Amino acid sequence: MTPIVETQRLSKQYRAETALREVSLAIPPGAVYALVGANGAGKSTFIKLLMNIVQPTAGAATVLGFASTEVAGAVFERIGYVSENQEMPEAMTVGDFLAYVRGFYPTWDRALEADLVERLDLPLKRRLKNLSRGMKMKAALASVLAYRPAFIVLDEPFSGLDPLVRDELIESLRERKGESTILLSSHDLEEVESFATHVGYLQDGRLLFSEELSTLGDRFREVTVVVGDGATLPPNLPETWLTPKLADGVFHFVDSSYDEAAGLRTGRFFPQSVDASVAPMNLRSIFVAIARAGRASAREKAEAAR
Repeated sequence: MTPIVETQRLSKQYRAETALREVSLAIPPGAVYALVGANGAGKSTFIKLLMNIVQPTAGAATVLGFASTEVAGAVFERIGYVSENQEMPEAMTVGDFLAYVRGFYPTWDRALEADLVERLDLPLKRRLKNLSRGMKMKAALASVLAYRPAFIVLDEPFSGLDPLVRDELIESLRERKGESTILLSSHDLEEVESFATHVGYLQDGRLLFSEELSTLGDRFREVTVVVGDGATLPPNLPETWLTPKLADGVFHFVDSSYDEAAGLRTGRFFPQSVDASVAPMNLRSIFVAIARAGRASAREKAEAAR
């Protein structure tokens, strides 16, 4: 099965700043791929490279079988792109805007357009400049979904929106699940988790992992071990044990490679342990654990360099 998106060591350098570092991933057809990471991690740069807005410094990417540097013209008839900072013709009414965009896409579905206008409660006679940000995002999304693109790209689509608008946008996207491949970057992890099938995590421009959301949930666990008073934190803990902390006789960490069949492996470090508990983690908790581990590692490297 040919991926909708495939990148090989994709990199982007802005003078002295490296925004993206050798990112290699593949997005299969029909996936809802969530690209997550802290501000400045490289999410928007990655999307701009795919959309041929900026050029790669090194590496390569393909989108719908085309090199990203060739994405232009008719290729965009099959791609829907919505960005949080998207410029729109502010003087147009919503109705005029949809009519204007309609002419660019041979696959535009008028019945679907009417359904989206009704479901998203779009005011056709109001000018875009007089709409709230949430209403503008709904108009932008309607202008994309109406021509049934094979690939939908959303750059922080939910940022700053109220819960009702977010729910309306997500419900519209859910209905495209399986029919279109969706790539979105977002900080709204709870919303993303409710309908994403795959997730990629960027940190300082590097891709830490890219996998199905279900397998990610299977391998991350919060672990709490009662080790008793007087225990000390041993050296050389596994690198996959994130944010280890020992306090008041309790050892807590996040296991990023949990294997139920293999057991916890804590006995070799704390043979005196008397009790242990393992809890599943949602996407937000996983995100926080990885981010904290990354900050701790950066501090350690900075201190070692002094």
